[in-house]
Amino acid sequence: MRVVYLGTGEIGIPALAWLMDSSQVELAGVVTQPDRPAGRGKQLQAPPVKVWAQEHGLSIQQPASVNTPEALADLAAWQPDLIVVCAFGQILKQALLELPPHGCINIHASLLPRHRGASCIQAALLEGDDETGITIIQMDAGLDTGDCLTQAAVVIGETETASALHDRLAELAPTALKQAVMQIIEGTQQPQVQDETKATYAPKLVRQDGEIDWSQPVRDIERKMRALYSWPGSYTFYQNAKGERKRLKVLPPVTSDAASLSEILAGVLRQGESGEIRVAAADGEVVLGQVQPEGSKVMTAAEWARGVDLSQQLG
Repeated sequence: MRVVYLGTGEIGIPALAWLMDSSQVELAGVVTQPDRPAGRGKQLQAPPVKVWAQEHGLSIQQPASVNTPEALADLAAWQPDLIVVCAFGQILKQALLELPPHGCINIHASLLPRHRGASCIQAALLEGDDETGITIIQMDAGLDTGDCLTQAAVVIGETETASALHDRLAELAPTALKQAVMQIIEGTQQPQVQDETKATYAPKLVRQDGEIDWSQPVRDIERKMRALYSWPGSYTFYQNAKGERKRLKVLPPVTSDAASLSEILAGVLRQGESGEIRVAAADGEVVLGQVQPEGSKVMTAAEWARGVDLSQQLG
């Protein structure tokens, strides 16, 4: 079976590697996003999938839009029987979905119909889910609404960050993908319609989502820090020794200490008996570990606190 892979993010690379190595698949080529300016110097940077594909001698296309007649013609020239999509970053229109005889299948990093959308990994952590996983769907015109072909689940660790969970799901993806591809080859697939009553949506995150609301319960704050690591990251604001308002990035892990502190305003700093730096929340305190003040390097919270007023309120 001739397959074309559409993807941009690192999460799909293990699945792409399986497609390249499988004796059941002929990988015709890879379609990924164009190179984009990145970093302080705004130098063009290739997507992770392009870098990997180049290292392995694969044919690559990088259309600005994969749905244009020109891009469709280029893709059709590869004569794919099936298109595999993962973290591609563009919406596929109907003409593309119908181009290969077996259509397009998508590797999605949640147990659909829960957490449709771009930030599915983060949403599983934010919601306190016990498990998540990989779902392979037969794509349709909706957003992650297609019929499910296969699923593979993993238990979420109590202190796991989105970054760590991302890597585990990336390694799990080939297992679910292999099952789906073999079913398609053998004609044994049994697509399962998603239960719309159980569907949830996880929209794309923006930098502002990382601001910590200290009036929330400590457990919610701790989950948010794990969910938003390493993008967009969790942060708050403080006043430095000069009275300037500065951003403070807060890095996991943190310790949540659930205890009644009704007499302390949310966000107020204090130093504990053992020298640890604590921040009041709705139902307790968050004990900070590492932080990164604006314009400075990562340091321990205790190091940072030496130069600030410990009676101030963050936020």
